[in-house]
Amino acid sequence: MIDSVLWALGGLARGLVNIWVALSDPGAWLSWLPPFASGEQMSAAQKEALARFIYFGASVEFLFSVLALAILVTVAGLVWRPVLWRAAWGIEALANSVGRVIAWGGLIMVLQQVMIVFLQRIFRVSEITFSPFGLPFTRDLSWWSEELKLYNAAIVALCCAYTFVQGGHVRVDLFYAGMRHRAKRVVDMLGLLLFTLPLMLVIWFYGWFFLWRHMVTPKLSATDTLELMLRKSRLLKDNVETIAFSPNGFDQYWLFKVLMVALAGMMILQAIGFFWRSLAEFLEGEGSADRGLDRDRLEDVTGAPAGMSG
Repeated sequence: MIDSVLWALGGLARGLVNIWVALSDPGAWLSWLPPFASGEQMSAAQKEALARFIYFGASVEFLFSVLALAILVTVAGLVWRPVLWRAAWGIEALANSVGRVIAWGGLIMVLQQVMIVFLQRIFRVSEITFSPFGLPFTRDLSWWSEELKLYNAAIVALCCAYTFVQGGHVRVDLFYAGMRHRAKRVVDMLGLLLFTLPLMLVIWFYGWFFLWRHMVTPKLSATDTLELMLRKSRLLKDNVETIAFSPNGFDQYWLFKVLMVALAGMMILQAIGFFWRSLAEFLEGEGSADRGLDRDRLEDVTGAPAGMSG
């Protein structure tokens, strides 16, 4: 037991050191940007930086760094309460901003589907050319049709945290609804620590290497040590997945793997932010419930908030 505690405390201490090292020398893990798309043109140093980025992106060291930073903010918030509120509001603002932008993908998805039906059934067009900034981009109609899945996946993945902030997720309130304010906040914090965060961390750790196995070659595994990855980095080349499930279908399925990692990352941030909000509301009492919470309000045709007309 003592050994486990010492290991955890040592990991948190090293996490703070790793944050300082990463911020003081960003070139050691970011010099591969740009250009990632031209792996053959990267220098040996850039390839090593890419290997470090891939390794630390889903490592125990990275986990301890995030935990150490979260604990520092929590302790600072216990001393000076506005820290908790501002940290929670910042994360909620990020989730709301991303969600409100990506939600327009639903409208784009509908308009694109209507366009495909008209061009295919009425005008008998087989290809669509899209020319942003004068650069022609031509794909078969089947490509555009299958690409609709990407909009749907983006809405699900990137609006999940936004829906959490808006209170749109389904929850069972058989016992929760009748609890007092502070009991609810305790349940919220325990639920985040015991269920939400572990699940999202598993998705992140597995999804991270699942993504990079379809982005570079040779394959890098979660079981590889940093030293082994650095040795493999000499052979690193871009190998972006471009398979399609039909001859002329959508061939950028690596984007779905990016969305999976983005889903986990945003939900981890949102869970931490909601923990800080719940802790602040627990400490300040019932009067602080939903303080500063930015939720959308739908209005009816009379201009009154929905549910208040009449």
